Amino acid sequence: MSDTTIIEAGKLAAMVHHVRDQRVMLDSELARLYGVQTKQLVRQVQRNLRRFPPDFMFQLTADEALRCQSGTSKKTGRGGRRYLPLAFSEQGVAMLSSVLRSDRAIDVNVEIMRAFVKLRELLTSNRELEQKLSALEQKYDARFKIVFDAIRKLMTGNKPKPTLGFARKKVG
Repeated sequence: MSDTTIIEAGKLAAMVHHVRDQRVMLDSELARLYGVQTKQLVRQVQRNLRRFPPDFMFQLTADEALRCQSGTSKKTGRGGRRYLPLAFSEQGVAMLSSVLRSDRAIDVNVEIMRAFVKLRELLTSNRELEQKLSALEQKYDARFKIVFDAIRKLMTGNKPKPTLGFARKKVG
């Protein structure tokens, strides 16, 4: 790959959507990265459907497409989507490099795979951090309970109880 990066990591991470308990990328975003038209990418996928089982690629429902929408479709004239987008899992994106045979496709795939790995590492580290935080909370809650219990005992010790209200002075 050349000295210039094809994809900025932050932009790539923004292209990864969470749909049906999977991290996926949409056909239009992948086409843009690969430097081809969406219809070309879809055509190559349709010609090689055996390479894309349902866990590699699936078509979004209208509701899912709305939640993942990153741009607007042209309503007038030519252009715009005429079908629901295809979503590619990590394995599906890897398979695309064998279907789109270009140097750019290979370079883009390498960067996308690195992004998926980075996302997986972040999720794992967040889970570990959450577990450590929970353990600390439990540990300190128990310690603070002892402190609060001791304070309550001191407060309810042998002190006389204060009287409530006003006291009248005795006259004469």
